[in-house]
Order: sequence, then C-alpha cells, then structure tokens
Amino acid sequence: MTDKIEISSMIRKRTLGLVFVLGAASFAFAQEKANVTGKIVDKHNVAVPYASVSFSSKANKLFSDAVLTDEKGEYRLALVPGAYAITVEAIDFKKVTLNKQITTAGNLGNFTVEAEGSATNTKTQDIQGVTITAQAVKAYRVEIDKKVYDPSLDIVAKGGNLQDVLANVPSVSVDTDGTVSMRGNTNVKFLINGKPSSLLGIDDGANAMQSIPADQIERIEVITNPSSKFEASGTAGILNIILKKDKKMGFNGTVTGTLGYLPRTNLNANLNWRKGNWTWYVNGGGGYNENESSSKNITTRKDDINNLSAEAFPFTQYSNQTGKSERTGENYNLTAGLVHDISDKTSINLSGMIRSFNNNSNTLNNYAEKVYSSSSFFNNIDRERNSYGDSKNFANQFDFGLDQKIGDNGQLLNISGSYQNNKTDGNSQIVQNTFVQSILQPTGNSVNNVTTSSKSNTFIGKADYELPIGEKSKLEAGARYDYNKNTYDYFVNQSNDGGAFYTRYDFTSNTVYSENILGLYAQFKSKLGEKLGYQLGLRSETSAIDINFLKYDQLTGAAIQQPEVKKNYTEFFPSVFLSYELNKNNQLLLNYSRRINRPRAFSLIPFMSFDDDRNYFRGNPDLNPTYENSFELGYSLSKSKISFNPTIYFKKSQDEQNRYQFVDDTGAINTIPYNIGTETNYGLDMNATYDPFKWWKIMLSTDLYGYKNEGTFNLFPDNPRTLNDFSGDGFSYRIRFNNTFKPNKNLSLQVQSFYRAGEKTAMNNRKAMYGFDFGASQTIWKGSGTIGFNVRDIFNTRKMSNYSDNAQFTRDMEMQWQPRQFSLSLTYRFKQGEKVEQPKRKKDINSNSSGDDDQQGPM
Repeated sequence: MTDKIEISSMIRKRTLGLVFVLGAASFAFAQEKANVTGKIVDKHNVAVPYASVSFSSKANKLFSDAVLTDEKGEYRLALVPGAYAITVEAIDFKKVTLNKQITTAGNLGNFTVEAEGSATNTKTQDIQGVTITAQAVKAYRVEIDKKVYDPSLDIVAKGGNLQDVLANVPSVSVDTDGTVSMRGNTNVKFLINGKPSSLLGIDDGANAMQSIPADQIERIEVITNPSSKFEASGTAGILNIILKKDKKMGFNGTVTGTLGYLPRTNLNANLNWRKGNWTWYVNGGGGYNENESSSKNITTRKDDINNLSAEAFPFTQYSNQTGKSERTGENYNLTAGLVHDISDKTSINLSGMIRSFNNNSNTLNNYAEKVYSSSSFFNNIDRERNSYGDSKNFANQFDFGLDQKIGDNGQLLNISGSYQNNKTDGNSQIVQNTFVQSILQPTGNSVNNVTTSSKSNTFIGKADYELPIGEKSKLEAGARYDYNKNTYDYFVNQSNDGGAFYTRYDFTSNTVYSENILGLYAQFKSKLGEKLGYQLGLRSETSAIDINFLKYDQLTGAAIQQPEVKKNYTEFFPSVFLSYELNKNNQLLLNYSRRINRPRAFSLIPFMSFDDDRNYFRGNPDLNPTYENSFELGYSLSKSKISFNPTIYFKKSQDEQNRYQFVDDTGAINTIPYNIGTETNYGLDMNATYDPFKWWKIMLSTDLYGYKNEGTFNLFPDNPRTLNDFSGDGFSYRIRFNNTFKPNKNLSLQVQSFYRAGEKTAMNNRKAMYGFDFGASQTIWKGSGTIGFNVRDIFNTRKMSNYSDNAQFTRDMEMQWQPRQFSLSLTYRFKQGEKVEQPKRKKDINSNSSGDDDQQGPM
C-alpha cells in the first residue's frame, strides 16, 4: 500500500509539472490582439463560403494569419493592430488583394470577389487556391499505393495508445500480448513519419506501443506491398505512423486527460504555433497504468528423459502451470520541432523526440508436475516461482531535413538525417520453492538475480531526388545508409537453500550486433493514354552484419571470446505497379515486389534467457534472411456513401524462419529459430465502408486466406522423437465490423467487434478468438471540448489459446494479456477550426501529399 501511495504521489507531481509546462507554452504564444470580423461576397452580394482570407503584416511577418470563411461567407480572427495586405482567394473566383489598416476590434465590412470568366476556359482544379481539410468523412480510405486510416474518428481508441489504434486498422491484427501482424504475418516494418524510430525501440514490443498516445497520431498508412522507394525489409509490409504537425495558422492545439480502470491516468498535449514562414510544434504527455495478465499451460511429455525409446521405459511427464502477472508502468514522451520556409524553394525542418517508460512487475507461477511410468507412480512435484522485476527505458531521436526545389519544372531534392539512441536496463529477482513428494529428491528453494542491459545506436542518412519528365512522367532516385549497433548484456547469479550466491555462467553473456545497410533505388512512373498508369522500380541493398559473442567458462568464470559471425550480401528488389481507371470512381490495381526479412538481433543471440526454467529460448547466429515474392490484384470503388476495396494477394517465401522445439534432460522445453522450408500465403483482403444514413456509418474488414507450410528439421538426427514437422495447409479468416452512430450533432456512439477463426498446422492448432468494444463521444463547450468514454473487451473474451503436438510433447496453452478495461477522457481544443494551407500550385503528376519516405504509384 505504501508503494502505491508513493507511486500515486510521484505521478501527481509529474502530472502537475507537465500541466505547468503546457500552460507556460500557451502563455508564451499569446499576443495582444484585436478581434476582427468580415464577410466575403460576390458582385451580387451573395456570400462566398470557404474562401481563404490571408492577412500579411507589413511590420512583422510573425503577426500574419489566415482564416477560412464559413458557409455564410463570414470569418473571425484575432490580429495584432497594424497595416496588412489582405488577399482573398476562392475556387471559381479571381484573387483579390487590398491594403487595410487595423487599429481596433470591429467589423471590416464586406470584401467583394469577381467570378472567373468562362472565356478563360480554366478548369476549377487548375486554379491556384487553398486546400480545405476538414474532419474526414470516412475513417478509412484507399489510395493508389496504400490504405490510410484516420484514428480521429475512432471513438473507442480515444484516450488510448498506439496499440489500441492498431487493433482497429483494416488488414492489421494485434494479439493479446501486443504482437502486430498484417494478413497473419508478424514481420511488420514500423515507421514513424517515414523513418524507423527509437520511439518503438529494438525489442520493446507492447511497452513501446503503449507509450505513444492515440491523440498524437494523425494517420496510419498501411502499405502491404511497398515500392522500391522504401527499404526492402518487412515481408508483411509497412505501417507508417504519422504524428500530428498542425497546419493551422496562429496558435492551435489540444490537451487530453484520461482516467481509466484498471487504474490508468494520461495527460497529453499537441501544441502548434504558425506565423509567417515559421512553424513550431510540441507534442508531449505522460501517464501511469496498472495491468494484469494470466496464463495456463498444460504440457505432457511422451518419452523418457534418459531413454531415446519410449518402448524401453514407458514414461510420462505431466506439468500443469498457471501464472498471474501484475504490472505497473509510467511513460513520458516529448516531441518538439520547427519548420522554416527560407524561400519559396527552400525549407528546413528540425525535430527532437524523447521517450521513457518504467515498468514494475510481479509474476507468480505455480507448477504441479507428475512424473510416472506405466508400472508405478514415480514422482510428484509442486513448485512455486515468484518473479519481481523492474525495467527502465530511455530513448531519444534527433532529425534534420532539407527540401530544395530546383528550377521551375518540379524538380525536388530532399536530404535528411536521423540519430537515435535507445537504452533499457532491467533487474529481477526470481524466488522458487520446490515441494517434492519423493525419497529421490529433497525439498529445496533457490533465489536468482537477473540483470539485463540493452543499448542501440542508429544513424540514418537519406537523399531523394524527383525529376518530372513532360506532363505525365517522373523519375525518382535516391540513396539511404543505415547504421545500427545493438549491445546486449545478460547476468544471472543463484543461491540454493539460503547459501551463498554464485554466478550462473551458463546464462551470463555479452553480445554486440552491428549492421551497415546501403540502399540505392530508381523508379519511373508514367501513363499510357489517359487510363493506364505504371511504375517500375529497382532497389539494391548491400548488407554487412557483424555479431560478436562473449561467454564465460562454467568452472573458472574466464571470459571466452566466441568466433565472430559475419554476413555480407547484396540483393536486388524490383517492384512493378500498374493501375487502370475504369471510370472516375473505379480502378484496377496490380503490383509486385520482392521483400526481405532480416533476423532481429534478439533472434541471433545464442544464449538462453532465465525468465522461465521450464521454457528456454535462445537465438541462432547462423540464421539467414527470408526472401519473399509478393503479388496483389486490387479493385477500388469510391462513391459518396460507399467504398469497396477487395484485394487478391499471393506471397511465397523461402528459408522461412521457424521455431524448432525439443525437450532437454531436465524436462524443460527449448526453442531455437532455424531457416526451415517455405511458406505460401494467398487470400482475399476486403475492406468496405457504407453510410446508409447520415447518422450511421459502417466499416467492414475481412481477410479470407489460405496457407501452406513445407519443411521438417531435426537437431538430433539419431533421435526420431526430436523431429519437428512444420508442414501443413489450411484456410482461415478474420472479420472486423465497426458501426458508428451519430444521434445528434454532438453525440457519437461506436461499437467495434472482431472474430479471428482458428488456424491449424502440423504442430499447432490455434483456437478462434472474438471480442467487442464500445465507445461514446460528446462534444461540449461549443465545440471546444469533447468527453469520451470507452469499454474495451466488453465480454472479457480476448484470450489467446493454442494447442501444440509433436513427437516429444503436447502443450495446451491459454493466455490473456489484459482484462476488460474502462476509460474516461476529456479533450480541450485551442482555436480549433478548419485547416488552412497556403495557396498551392496546379495539381499534376508531380504532387506528393505524403511524408518523408512516402511513395506514389502510377497515376
């Protein structure tokens, strides 16, 4: 209880500190201003809605501002008194510029704009004008090269985190332990703002995703078959998380506070200040959460520990393991940056990010083991294993970017660099008591201290160049260099029955993993006629990977340097994109790409972890990359009330990474990854939205897929019982169904549901799982505030169950990562309104609406 009081006090202090920081930022942006109003009309005195009105200060560019008129042609904004050049622009109207001296608050009267004459033969889409970005009508949309999900309409995820948002993204699945997959493949490449990021860490998993608030995410881009412009890693595809950087003029922002149960508190803010050629933004927040998980594991061994032949000595070992874990965590993050338009052709951006999370856990595992032969009862063992641990993580990242337009024909050069650092330190104590009903073994206990430390340093340098060729074609080329160095230290000591501690050299180790990857790409996009577009690309990646191991002699403790593992290879990765426009709202898409799955550093470390002495995992330094060929054929239909996007896909990989398992002479299950066989995946990924009424929106996502695995492996060829057969085939499906209701202007309700069917291979039989979520959102304070409430896993059914069967053992497992949860959130907006961008050029093939590493398919 004392610990909880101290934690709560600490959280209150840090939360108050964050409030003061955000408050100080708000006051810093404040200016003494006069509230002015006005109206834009045509020559017949008819209101002109959604016109852009820009006020350019002649004294100080920082005082400049802009606003959109409402549906009545009226506008309102606050300006520092002074002389202004006022520019009015509206679609289908001529641009008007006039001068005005503003001294006090008041109405500036009507400004008149003149309609474009038909004699100009100018199309509306060719006029220089403004981009109006209001709230998205649909949470999900399909673009030529990716699918884009807007979490702002996801009521259930309000006040949550990245993991909560991903659970509702079409084509994406999140297991109960936080494992993310796309179309059943867990080899997903995560990017933040187009780059790998230290915010997601090296092996931080669910902890890292839970430290990124949902309120800081602008959109998520799902790229199932990336082009050659992207790095080639990630056989499942790429999830690009775009964080918020507001484009509204003046000071804008939101602050969101959340309370939830199991106990959870969060405070997050997104602040933006844009004046003239400068934009500053700050996103930050922190929180505290408690969580609990449970597991059940029944393992039955089929053969004798000491005899290869079960017929020689019929033998069974039965283990019933139940576990419960309680966790508490704190997380804090801060992102700050600026963008400066040096000129119309040159822009620079700088940003920095820091993130930390601290976790404490208490895990209790109970084992009831029975070992007996066919003739008589042999042994009965009850064991209790308590694990107390804490881990601290700190990550930072610094980014620089330069955008340079060359000439007036659309040439663009982008240069960027990123330095990232991530460090995690962990300590845990494992106390185990054993109660044996046998004369062969005494009752005993042991205490183990486990210390872990991991650190990564990353540098990324990129250069991208775009060259328009005529009106329909564009050539893109670029280079990218990645340097990563990961260091892992692992130390274990042990005390038996209250005796002195001694070092467990069989677990203590040190590993240094480093990789250098140089990527070069070129791709050409164009159109044949008005309907057929194509994009051809080729990427090369040269990889140099070094792995150094240091282990210790189990008797003397002397350090033993292991042979260095080096892997150097160059591979080529082509991509082809084709699109055909059937009409304005219909198009066919066909694409192909080759991908690579490099083993994660953790999978290469050949030393065992000590988390569970009945289940050991160790890496394999000889693990090689997996290569995959991926094909997609899609159709896209988009109308006002309905969108429909079915995609047929086929993927085949070679040297697939599978986890080989065997039982050692202590009865513990060992797991080691190996390159074994091939894997084929095919299916129909279908996403659709339908708005039957203005107050009801439906989103449906389904994945009907087949799979075929081929491959067998035996680490001990003389023992047929240790053979693992990974072969198997079958068919399965996943369904996600979301309904959003809007009974009135200010109230929104949402019900989300999913069903994941079972899946069976030669060794594993994963059982079906389903779940329901509910969310409600109420707008208050004349649109300046929102109250949100949600319930996740209403019926407490999100439990992962799996049955394994091989020659040595069977295992029946069930795990629930977190139980049903509730949360209540409050959001406050500063100067919230329509987003206004500066006038843009004529829309053509050279436009690029996305971020750093974005691609564009054929037009």
